[in-house]
Amino acid sequence: MSGKLTYKQSGVDTKEAQAFVSDISTHVKRTQQNRKLHQAFGLFAAAYDLSSYSEPVIVTGCDGVGTKTEILFELDMLETAGKDLVAMNVNDILTTGGDPLLFLDYLGISNLETERPRITRLVAGMCDYLQDCNCILAGGETAEMPGVVPENIVELSGFCIGCAEKKDLIDPTTVTTGDILIGYKSDGFHANGWSLVRRVIEENPDVISESDLRTLLAPTRLYHDVVNDMRSMNIIPKAYAHITGGGLPENLERFLGDYGADLVIPAWDNEGAQKILAYVDEHDRFNTFNMGIGWVAIVKPEDVEQAVKAGPGGTVIGTLRPGHGINVTVK
Repeated sequence: MSGKLTYKQSGVDTKEAQAFVSDISTHVKRTQQNRKLHQAFGLFAAAYDLSSYSEPVIVTGCDGVGTKTEILFELDMLETAGKDLVAMNVNDILTTGGDPLLFLDYLGISNLETERPRITRLVAGMCDYLQDCNCILAGGETAEMPGVVPENIVELSGFCIGCAEKKDLIDPTTVTTGDILIGYKSDGFHANGWSLVRRVIEENPDVISESDLRTLLAPTRLYHDVVNDMRSMNIIPKAYAHITGGGLPENLERFLGDYGADLVIPAWDNEGAQKILAYVDEHDRFNTFNMGIGWVAIVKPEDVEQAVKAGPGGTVIGTLRPGHGINVTVK
């Protein structure tokens, strides 16, 4: 030894990084059972052959899991965090009518040697969901940053690339008066509003049991089943909305323009959620949480009967009307 410093002594171990890639290789292969990369996994960039599309349009998305990760990590629910990361991105791609093709992740950690088992489980969770929706884990970045990222913290971001035939892109500008809004159930708060949930729990530590909390931490639902069923029924929706931060009002107002709706949603049959909501402002809750509806499809009246059967949990929640504004009440 020269007595001079090495990269490992500064806190970064490139050999450990290579071992991590080997750890996750089996999980990566699970995501390439139907679709394949054009070249090998692990090169400097990933390639995908779009020649099967006649007029391909690329769609992209980027999102994270937010402060929900703090509780997930405390309760050792690492696979759930990976599933959340995928769903938050893939669902956004699905709103365009696009197929999610490639997924990439960013993981920022303090020390790979100590964090390797945890982030391997994160990737396993990602691949569970990616396998479900036929999307490839194409690569990513695991950044070892001692002194920048605190110990036991994992910075988590995801990126999804999809593609659609130009003629199949969903065009929300086609919505009009009389179109029907169909809501599909969520599996909990998903990955939004957890700063408020954490504040409620901090101020009221006995409000919810660990068992209820674990149920409430269910991963964000993937809505590829709804989209696939719509396609198999030859239903062309006017629009899709993924209900994330901002709740039903904000996420629908993104594209409704001069139209609005008075929504009536089912009472949320979720005991853990109701315990938290008892401490939340009755108006603000609709602008923070999905309130039991994680996905909305807008369809023509003649498609409603079939559309409510697309994926589980579909129900009519309103009709488009002239005039701005989304009003939400619970029946």
